[in-house]
Amino acid sequence: MSLLNLARHAGRDVIAFALPPRCPGCGTVVGEDHAFCLDCWQKLDFLGGPGCAQCGEPIALAFHEEARCGACLADPPPFDRARAAVAYGPIARALALKLKYGRRPGVALTMARPMRRVAGGMLEGALVAPIPLHRWRIWSRGYNQAALIARALVRDGGGELALDLLDRPKNTPALRGLGRTARARTVAGAFRVGEGWKQAVKGRRVVLIDDVYTTGATASGCARVLKRAGAAEVNLLCWARVVRDHQDER
Repeated sequence: MSLLNLARHAGRDVIAFALPPRCPGCGTVVGEDHAFCLDCWQKLDFLGGPGCAQCGEPIALAFHEEARCGACLADPPPFDRARAAVAYGPIARALALKLKYGRRPGVALTMARPMRRVAGGMLEGALVAPIPLHRWRIWSRGYNQAALIARALVRDGGGELALDLLDRPKNTPALRGLGRTARARTVAGAFRVGEGWKQAVKGRRVVLIDDVYTTGATASGCARVLKRAGAAEVNLLCWARVVRDHQDER
């Protein structure tokens, strides 16, 4: 081994000793980066079992892969499929808040790893685009958390990164606490396809990336715009989703 490689290994060992990897959920020292401690791992409700073919809502009695939940049968969303890595709960919420408000960009990679597991072949050959933020929100926060996740997914999971595929010219208020109808009304007209993508999006498959799926209002607003622009298929991939039985945990 060369002296340069020895120095690099020594440097990594010093950093690992001074700044050991910590669980992204609770901060306990763990064996490697982006790994959860046993307690936080057990508290995460990983999805991927039987569920609605369209929105991904868990369905215990989904007898075939095209089964749909009552909500999607009654009022089908404009996106083709939505998938989430985990159900929204205390640990999933803690990670989302660290990424969104805690200035912890490395959490995006922690989220991306289980997201790739539930994505299957969804990312292959697709335009991978974050749910956009209004420019004022990006300036105040410093970044779009969905864009960080999208970068991590494309880096290791395929697809074509399209950070500016969608724009958000309308500065909508926060949706937290609003019901389904109020959310849909708030985001109406909030999105548009970026100038450089109006022709390129035609006939393409798009995967929208977000951190948390609550009612689907934001994703639906984006999907409608993309479908009108000629996208062949629009899917949603996110870190966590609110499961109807767990809505009191929000």
